Amino acid sequence: MNEEKILQHLLKELKERERTLSENLSDGSAKDYAEYKELCGQVQGLLFAQFLIKDLVRKMESFEDE
Repeated sequence: MNEEKILQHLLKELKERERTLSENLSDGSAKDYAEYKELCGQVQGLLFAQFLIKDLVRKMESFEDE
């Protein structure tokens, strides 16, 4: 499995986890404000991780083109 496939798989897993947490937030499943903040922080972290992976893939593609 090459690096790009690995990164795409990781990105898919992160997006799925983000989707699940976002659904939990939208349906009001957080039992209190502390849990709500925790879920929001997890979503924020997942979005940042996705950004980093997408940026890495872009840089890898740019490097290959040189």
